[in-house]
Amino acid sequence: MNRTVLLLAAAGFFAAGTTRVTDALLPDIAASFAVSVPQAAIAITAFTFAYGLFQLLYGPVGARLGPFRTVALMTALTASTTALSAAAPTLFWLAVARLVSGLTCAAIIPMSMAFIGETVPYDRRQPVLARFLTGHIGGLVAGQAAAGLLAELVSWRTVFLVLGAGFAVVAAFLWRELSAGAVPERKSETSASPLLQYARVLRVPWARTVLVTVTLEGLFCFGAVAYIGAFLRETFELPYALVGLVLAAFGAGGLFYAFSVRWLLARLGEAGLAAAGGAVMAFAFAALALACTPWLSAPATAACGLGYYMLHNTLQTNATQMAPFDRSAAIALFAFGLFVGQAIGAALFGSALAFWGYRGGFALSAAALLLVGLAFARAKRRALG
Repeated sequence: MNRTVLLLAAAGFFAAGTTRVTDALLPDIAASFAVSVPQAAIAITAFTFAYGLFQLLYGPVGARLGPFRTVALMTALTASTTALSAAAPTLFWLAVARLVSGLTCAAIIPMSMAFIGETVPYDRRQPVLARFLTGHIGGLVAGQAAAGLLAELVSWRTVFLVLGAGFAVVAAFLWRELSAGAVPERKSETSASPLLQYARVLRVPWARTVLVTVTLEGLFCFGAVAYIGAFLRETFELPYALVGLVLAAFGAGGLFYAFSVRWLLARLGEAGLAAAGGAVMAFAFAALALACTPWLSAPATAACGLGYYMLHNTLQTNATQMAPFDRSAAIALFAFGLFVGQAIGAALFGSALAFWGYRGGFALSAAALLLVGLAFARAKRRALG
């Protein structure tokens, strides 16, 4: 099981890398196509919208093929779709390539979570999910740091070629694990219609609470995170390599969480962890809104990553148990909410730049995320009675 989780974490590493890689590349992409940063953000919106929307496809697919087999198949396909971005001749075709990449990549992390939910008991699940998240977070760190460095030294196109090659290598190992019969897996109970699968999940009140919370989390957290790189570039004129390193601090904060999750969970409990996560994110975005020097941006971004994973890992753990009769559909809806929230958040933040500026947007996100964390913590305590 440890090797299987390690392979899923490796797939999650590259999936996370391609999910957030455009954040650091946004100013370079804008310059390459001679457009503004908000216009270039269509590359982020296209990926995240497709990533979220097509979760609704992978719920039924994962239930029928099994989550692990679905991850192996879509990791192989994502090797090709990610590399397509490197050949985009215009911003329109880059957006199309990112949309297709979002479609195929969408299965990897959610179906890995569904697999863990099916094979790991609930009392051990949050630490195992946190261990799986080290791959996801490592992808954020390496992807954003390397993206900024490669954009400085070569070009943003090279980044997508490197990611495509990484997906291909991991896919080969996943299929080897599957063919060796080393993967314990059971298929979910499925309804005749995919719509009925999702309707069954949505009938569960606690599922609705988790889904609304993760959508708001994606909207207010990543809607703002998507523009940290552009804020640093335009406000402080940082080189792309340093922008990438600052953005990688988000993942560093997440890694700190992953290594301290047992200690934090033992002392705060799930509800306390969620409330603290919202508060830490609020502090981080408030610090960015008030930053008068670029050197405050790295610790603020790291704090944002720590707070995000404190809240998000708690939501993930609850998502794996909110509808145990069909975990594939439940996790698909969870990821759908997160990434549609991100897509809407990035678009709204970009549209509001002319009115509020970067700092005003960060301040709004700070207030909203504090309320989101506190509201979920309260709901969790009430659910526990």
